[in-house]
Amino acid sequence: METIASNPHAKAALLHIDVSSTRNNNFTSDRRIQIQLPLLRPPKPMRIKPPPKKLNPKPVATTSDILRLMDSLKLPIPLDIYTSLIKECTKLRDPLKAVELHEHVRRSGLRLNLPLLNRLLLMYVSSLCFDHARQLFDQMLLRDFNSWAVMIAGCVENGKYNEAIDFYIEMLLEEEFEDVGDNQMELLVSGVLVCVLRACLYTRDFELGRQVHGWLWKMGYSRNVVLSSFLINFYGKLKCFDGAQSVFEQVRCPNTVVWTSRIVNSSSNGNFEGVVSVFKEMGREGVRKNGYTFSTVLKACRMMGDIECGRQVHANLMKLGLESDGFVQCALVDLYGKCGCLNDATRMFEIGKSNRNGACCNAMLTSYTQRGLYIEAIKILYEMKMAGFKTCESLLMK
Repeated sequence: METIASNPHAKAALLHIDVSSTRNNNFTSDRRIQIQLPLLRPPKPMRIKPPPKKLNPKPVATTSDILRLMDSLKLPIPLDIYTSLIKECTKLRDPLKAVELHEHVRRSGLRLNLPLLNRLLLMYVSSLCFDHARQLFDQMLLRDFNSWAVMIAGCVENGKYNEAIDFYIEMLLEEEFEDVGDNQMELLVSGVLVCVLRACLYTRDFELGRQVHGWLWKMGYSRNVVLSSFLINFYGKLKCFDGAQSVFEQVRCPNTVVWTSRIVNSSSNGNFEGVVSVFKEMGREGVRKNGYTFSTVLKACRMMGDIECGRQVHANLMKLGLESDGFVQCALVDLYGKCGCLNDATRMFEIGKSNRNGACCNAMLTSYTQRGLYIEAIKILYEMKMAGFKTCESLLMK
């Protein structure tokens, strides 16, 4: 028997056992057995990295800490310090802190000016303390447009549309506003009127919306682009398309938002040929389109089943570098999938992999299920589950 050891630096030794040949009734046995034996060596010591040191955050003094400190030192707090504390509390949106700070201001005995009172209103509205805000508002002997703006905008942002309308009507009854040329004031007024129009839209109060339109015409804001675009949306969603067209014609230099509002109105009315017509007119006027514009036009092409028009729109948006826009990608996947161009739909779906959303996945899922490609559809379902996207229930039933 012959034993040969392999390289001792190897992980294991190879043992060769040579069994001599034997003859048994004309049978010859010649076997070579190889046995691999592990070398018994001590394991290498593992390097354990120490856990990273946690950086102790710097202690931050809260509003309550500052108030207690000033009270303990028996130092009066000036208005500018109160203003800074109110700003900080407004960012925190903490109702308890807001009430505590206002109570401290009230106990200080300082005579509060109107800007500080407006900041207190904003603090309460931001903290969702509408009862306290209303109480403070009613106690104010002097109010300006900012006071009304805070209350109206706060109500609309938190879904209190009827309260916002009540504040607007109360403002018109109590205050007298003149046409102002200040750009900052114009921006504030337009913002408030947009909030009021939103409230009218959600409450379906068409008559009040028309009165708001007349009021802004009287105030000289009829050519305001922001207000005009929202008025077009307002009239369009309430199916008053003549009013929307009238507002559009009054705009001196309509921008992208105004044109897109007009396109969206045509789409909402089911006038998809009108969508394409307005889109072409927009191009002739040299107005730049955005992703929302293209997605609305692509939807119109899908509803008409006009794949050639859709391809032309696709080529147009590629020139503008908008192919990676999330709205555009979803609309393209939906267009190509519904029109039977599954390869193009899949290609667009893969291009948008980095910024894919649930709507895009549902569009691709619909395309696969309509074509009977259930294995690919199941793969999309798994991808959506991994990404945390919700699936349309009607698609799951299919």
